[in-house]
Amino acid sequence: MAGRNGRTVRDLRRGNRTALLQRLYFDGPLSRFELGPATGLSSGSVSNVVADLVADGLVEEAGSVDSDGGRPRTLLRVAPHSGQMIGVDVGETRVRVELFDLALTELARAERPLTQDGYDVDGIVGHIRDGIAEVLAAPKAVPERLLGVGVGVPGIVEHTADRGAVVHGQTIGWDAVPLEELLRSTSRLPDTVRYFIDNGAKTLGQAEMWFGAGRGARNAVVVLFGSGVGACLVTPEVEHGRAVEWGHLTVRVRGRRCRCGAPGCLEAYAGAESLLARWREEGGRPPGDADEETALTAMLAAAYPLDGADPDPVALAVLEETAEYLGAGLSDLINLFQPERILIGGWAGLQLGTRFLPAVRRHAATYALRHPADKVTIELGRLGPDAVTVGAAILPLADFFARGGRRAEPVTEDRHPAWRAALEERAPR
Repeated sequence: MAGRNGRTVRDLRRGNRTALLQRLYFDGPLSRFELGPATGLSSGSVSNVVADLVADGLVEEAGSVDSDGGRPRTLLRVAPHSGQMIGVDVGETRVRVELFDLALTELARAERPLTQDGYDVDGIVGHIRDGIAEVLAAPKAVPERLLGVGVGVPGIVEHTADRGAVVHGQTIGWDAVPLEELLRSTSRLPDTVRYFIDNGAKTLGQAEMWFGAGRGARNAVVVLFGSGVGACLVTPEVEHGRAVEWGHLTVRVRGRRCRCGAPGCLEAYAGAESLLARWREEGGRPPGDADEETALTAMLAAAYPLDGADPDPVALAVLEETAEYLGAGLSDLINLFQPERILIGGWAGLQLGTRFLPAVRRHAATYALRHPADKVTIELGRLGPDAVTVGAAILPLADFFARGGRRAEPVTEDRHPAWRAALEERAPR
């Protein structure tokens, strides 16, 4: 039965369970006494919801604390073992698959390096499928507790009604790839286990906002700096973040050709792939058969030698120019969105690290408007190279919380009649 605002009793129950689960997850362990003010629920509602969640195995006791003159108060927390999630990072050198419990403790990991075929669709789908099977066969895996599979991918992800998530990845040669449909058709997972597919910059942003350097910020931009560059915008209106194709902002008219095909994109100057290409063009000597991560390590060692030797002037000049392009690109984000924080993650951003950051900040301040530039901080992300995978795993976790800790149920023909469903909605809880 719906009220005047259109919400049913079931909606209210779900909202109460969601509020309590999220508060315990982010701020727990907490007592029942603390949960009332923290969630805005009455003591009676807290007791009922807690009893419900304990009975479902989602909440457990976590010790006790002394109260003011009364009995000790029992502390509660979300039970880490009550659910598991898989996070997948379709990266630039490998596909990484990780299994986590509800506390985001890693339980198992599988990695598949990308071969010369790179982003061959069938190959990527196979890597994801085999990686999922591998982690679910690990000793700590409990497949029946799996809440979902989150996947972070390059490109624009379109969520369609008939084909699920479709990926438009121009830089990797993917044209409307129905990735969710392909994974579902080759997967051994039951239909109740959902796939959550989104842009890798968004999953990175999700992780940093929940657990990393973005916690507490209302407006932030999280930048993924790898072979290419991307960004995720988080505002009160876009609570879970929105991926923006920042790497394809034009920074130089008739400039270098980007791997997307357009001239003058930021990615053609600030991504690791273009950075290494410019070093070669200027006479630098990256290791012959090395992957991008190893080659970038060699470039940094040449530009900033630790043994007191003279720096490689070409490597140093290319890195300094890259810092200016990156700072100029960040200034556009500052002017457009006026964030409180900008966080730089991704394997290349973390590898360049604190040595690179002062120059990037200086150039961003030079190119940005003074007022928003004075209010923003530019920092490195805190979650390391696994942040995209962690953020991907958060996607099914966030959905699980939004449903009040209820797992998706299979659709069957043997449904309850409408009169029974109506009575269940009206029943007190």
